[in-house]
Amino acid sequence: MDSEQGLNTTVAIASKASLPMGGPALTHIYQVDCIAPDGSLKWSETVKNLVPDAGLDEILSRSWKASALTVADYVGLMDSTPTVASGDTMASHAGWTEVTDYSEATREALTLGSVASQSVDNSAAKASYSVNTTVTIGGAFICDDSTKAGSGGTLLGAAAFTAGDRAAQNGDTLNLTITLTAASA
Repeated sequence: MDSEQGLNTTVAIASKASLPMGGPALTHIYQVDCIAPDGSLKWSETVKNLVPDAGLDEILSRSWKASALTVADYVGLMDSTPTVASGDTMASHAGWTEVTDYSEATREALTLGSVASQSVDNSAAKASYSVNTTVTIGGAFICDDSTKAGSGGTLLGAAAFTAGDRAAQNGDTLNLTITLTAASA
């Protein structure tokens, strides 16, 4: 996304998971913009994501069993050099910890727009974090619990940056744009 100064800061995280029995292929793309206090680009990255088993189960349940979806989802940040596994849950993820070095009291909401052409995103309402100390960011995740550093809820997707860890400093802003897509398998 270009700012008034013509700067572009993008981190994309792609996730693919095929559902059983010829179901759709699902992709999560997380875009993280790290903006310095002066509005300049700090770093950019593209990585692939994993939808853990618990996330796949939750997606199936929401898609096929829910009569009225009322679940809210949230975006979180992971620490340096995370290792994401298909068995990860919010209560148990030995390969990573959540970054909480930001001013917001809770994880930021994933507020999605309208679905069109098998895609939906939060580009109109990005999850935004105000970094309040020097911190290393290694990835991002989606879950359905807003509690900062909480272990409740379902982990719906997580990804480690492929180009390595990224530093963010006091005063930086991390804006996360999530795009969810589905395609016939």
